Amino acid sequence: MKRWIQRSRSGGEALQTLVDGLAEELGRSVVLDDPLVRLICTSRHFGDEDRVRVRTLLQGIADDETIRYVLSQGVARWTRPGVLPGRDDLGMQPRYCAPVRERGHVLGILMVVAAGAPLTEAERGAIDEVTRAVAVEMYAERLASDDDEEHTRRLVSRLIGSDSAQRCAAHQRLVDDGLLPAGPHVVVTSVAVSGQPGPTGQTEVALRGALEPFRQTRTARGLSMVDQERAVLVQVFEREPAEEDLDLQGRGIVRSLTTFLGPGPVVSVGVGGRRTALADAWISYDQARVAVRAARRLPRLEGIGDWERLGEFAVLLQLPESALNDSLLPKPLRRLLANGGGNSRLEETLRCFLDNAGSVPRTAEVLELHRTSLYYRLRQIQEITGLDLDVGAHRLELHLGLRLWDLLRAPAEPASPWTASQQTAFP
Repeated sequence: MKRWIQRSRSGGEALQTLVDGLAEELGRSVVLDDPLVRLICTSRHFGDEDRVRVRTLLQGIADDETIRYVLSQGVARWTRPGVLPGRDDLGMQPRYCAPVRERGHVLGILMVVAAGAPLTEAERGAIDEVTRAVAVEMYAERLASDDDEEHTRRLVSRLIGSDSAQRCAAHQRLVDDGLLPAGPHVVVTSVAVSGQPGPTGQTEVALRGALEPFRQTRTARGLSMVDQERAVLVQVFEREPAEEDLDLQGRGIVRSLTTFLGPGPVVSVGVGGRRTALADAWISYDQARVAVRAARRLPRLEGIGDWERLGEFAVLLQLPESALNDSLLPKPLRRLLANGGGNSRLEETLRCFLDNAGSVPRTAEVLELHRTSLYYRLRQIQEITGLDLDVGAHRLELHLGLRLWDLLRAPAEPASPWTASQQTAFP
């Protein structure tokens, strides 16, 4: 075994030594990425650098398109080394990729730039030897981090759980251990992934990667709890976060998960209400779960629901899934909707009229309709429904019915993919 492989160093220093030693022996650029194709460590250049390598070193992370390409080739699922074809449009030369595995866990990807002369059998053997040494180092690091993560996971689970005594104890421990401050501004974000299932563990790894940037920012500290297809992020902000900042954060999470998982799975993000103490994180979490349901059911939210902007949906979505069916629709509204496309014009008119507080001038302006035509449509609506649009209670009945109709037209929530043992981790 090479002398530089035998050296015993700690953590990242040991991995860097292994990567540098292999690169010098091969005379080629070498990089070690995590399973999400994020840079862990890299060697110096050997005159074989391409645009992807240069950009990655400058930015500290590969472009989303590069990450999507590598993951789409299934490299993280390979059980043996192989060649990843280059992409001229990305400015990427071919790479010889060796998956770093230990005891069934995919820990990373060792990549060697494979431009120029093909690798010899001896060079491939050297790569295999270093890959095994890297796997040993990374697995030891994983075991150490798993213990810390499990401790944090238990505390977060109890902090947002239903048992008040456990919440109090977890809150005290988190503050005393310096893991989170007690305030002043607390927000909980819930993330769910549904749809096409990927390889075992892939979604969980992607969730960890997507939330990691938000555990420590310039204005907030956070802790996350991740399971197979959902995650929770508890954040304490120095100042009250603006809606735009939380929306930007949510979009960043969706974008990262789309990059890591591809276009198949459906990603839903729910942002809970803003609280003023860590002890109230459980309230924000309950609200975040409702916001996730909104993100799943309301296409106009584009996958991100914010409790404080849900309006009446914040109440309606607290109904159990089994209760969200056609029986909730008021009979007068069902008569209006019964004709399908034939009454879509009247449905649009009714929506606009109710959303504009029954103002005929504003409704006519929005619909670009002459008032005489608008009055005619409103009379038709009254005749079909049997309700009087001048009566407030009748307007409320129809308005609430239309909101329920919006929920019913959206896809139903998927059945829970978690086992009973996993559900205990998430309140």
